[in-house]
Amino acid sequence: MKTALPIEVIRFKEIREKLNHTQQSFAEVLGVKNSTADIERGKSKISGSILIALIEHFQINPLWLYGKSTQQKLNTTIDTSPKVLTVTPENNEGIVLVNVKAAAGYPHNIQDLDWYEELPAFTIPLPEYRNATYRGFQVEGDSMLPMLHPKEWVLGKAVESVNSLKNHTICIVVMHDTVLVKKIQKHDSNEHLSLISINPDYPPITIQTHQIQELWEVQSKISSELDESAGNIALSQIQQTLVALKNEINQIKNNN
Repeated sequence: MKTALPIEVIRFKEIREKLNHTQQSFAEVLGVKNSTADIERGKSKISGSILIALIEHFQINPLWLYGKSTQQKLNTTIDTSPKVLTVTPENNEGIVLVNVKAAAGYPHNIQDLDWYEELPAFTIPLPEYRNATYRGFQVEGDSMLPMLHPKEWVLGKAVESVNSLKNHTICIVVMHDTVLVKKIQKHDSNEHLSLISINPDYPPITIQTHQIQELWEVQSKISSELDESAGNIALSQIQQTLVALKNEINQIKNNN
């Protein structure tokens, strides 16, 4: 008589098949020699190291695996929403401005209400800035050139978690010891993110998501500098167009 397989074996195989892994490729991910065939036949037990790998790579709930829970995955969502909200004297939510100097202390004062009161705040009476929390940060360094210049300001919209963020979005990333403005590249695993600079002189930085305290999606920027070259470029384009048009007219006359 054929013995029924334990529930953890059945669910182990279910995980592998759902992830479209072969027994060999799944074994490589989990650090198992050769393949997972013996586990799926019930000949080998699921060891502690395999269980840890299932949690780390796929957020599998061990209680679900052993039939003690209906929730297959662990909730590993990290809260990146603002730790403090500010209100103006008019009882509106204000946009706090964090300059370069203040940004150095921001991660360490992230929940200090008195510290926020020392920072300037304002409101923008436009529809797109309603029903959401925004914060302004001053850009430091040249890692985001040519899009963002040093001393410009970016306005970020609060993000509740990395999961709700679109890939390749530019964000203000508040970690435990620094504040960075970077493009976000999400990994297949929710455990890591890459922070990408637009300036190619700066290599990508890979961080663990648990290092993030707050996340702000950049929506707009405030700049006190005008691009003087923009007008010259536009004038040059007009001149080139006129020259091309003149040459075309002369060619038509010569053909006639």
